Amino acid sequence: MITKWIIVLAIFAALALDTATAEEAAQAINTGDTAWLFMSTAMVMLMVPGVGLFYGGMVRRKNALSTLMLVFATMALVSIVWVVYGYSLAFGTDIGGFIGGLEYLGLNGVGMEASGTIPHLLFMMFQGMFAIITVALIVGGIVERLKFSAWLTIALLWVTLVYTPVAHWVWGGGWLGDLGALDFAGGTVVHINAGISALAIVIVLGARKGFGKETMEPHNIPMTVLGTALLWFGWFGFNAGSALAANGIAANAFVTTNTAAAAAALTWMILSWKNRAPSVLGIATGAVAGLVAITPAAGFVTPMASILIGIRKKMGIEPAKEIDVTTIVEIIEKTKAGDEDAD
Repeated sequence: MITKWIIVLAIFAALALDTATAEEAAQAINTGDTAWLFMSTAMVMLMVPGVGLFYGGMVRRKNALSTLMLVFATMALVSIVWVVYGYSLAFGTDIGGFIGGLEYLGLNGVGMEASGTIPHLLFMMFQGMFAIITVALIVGGIVERLKFSAWLTIALLWVTLVYTPVAHWVWGGGWLGDLGALDFAGGTVVHINAGISALAIVIVLGARKGFGKETMEPHNIPMTVLGTALLWFGWFGFNAGSALAANGIAANAFVTTNTAAAAAALTWMILSWKNRAPSVLGIATGAVAGLVAITPAAGFVTPMASILIGIRKKMGIEPAKEIDVTTIVEIIEKTKAGDEDAD
């Protein structure tokens, strides 16, 4: 009889301990911060179709649908990779400053417990959106150049071997973070990472088929402008959400994001008046350039500084627009041919 009572008391004690632990976790989670991160996560996800529309409007009509398919298939693929092992590699326990451990494999140990002031699951999902949009950005470099099946293979390998290590280096306790690298919302992890990779793919694959022989004007400018609008809106969640709280830093990032984009768009208009009337495509690309420029500094700089960042970014792009990637490819090919002749 005494043994039965001991067992009953032990059960009640365990239940009381679980309840206390749950209450402590609930107290650590801030509902305002959590609500803002839910919204920010959804806003970043909205950037994915924004990228699809932005790219889809600038390709030839026959490739518009395949461009959208590439982007949406990327979202599905990376979502699964992130849940199965990607999050663990990026944010698991540091291994030599290079990569995360496997303790979060299959989201093991990732639940409703607090990560800062938000649920751990929500933090995982928010970071997963960054992984998705980063891979989707590379689509601009492979569209009209690569088969769908080949892209899926590259995307799988890239998010595993490139994105997760770089994310860990900067945000997951890796060597770059230890050196003091500051990247508020993904200037290095997202934009430099995706940009360099897309350029490498373009150099390897060469120009699009028919380049220089066929007209390759954007087939649907309104589609690109709609994509820009979705990107601009989603970028508020991308940058301000990176504060991981509904606080003053998030508010500052919200404002600087908008002002940098606006400054870059206006700068393009002013510069373009020298030779021709401004185009809506130029204004759209100018705004996106400003959004990219402010990403790593959104939570660190003042609104006035963000205006200067937007202006400087667009002024820096103008000379770069004269550089044709195809010309770079041709130079590399000629260099290779010269080396072969020398041999």
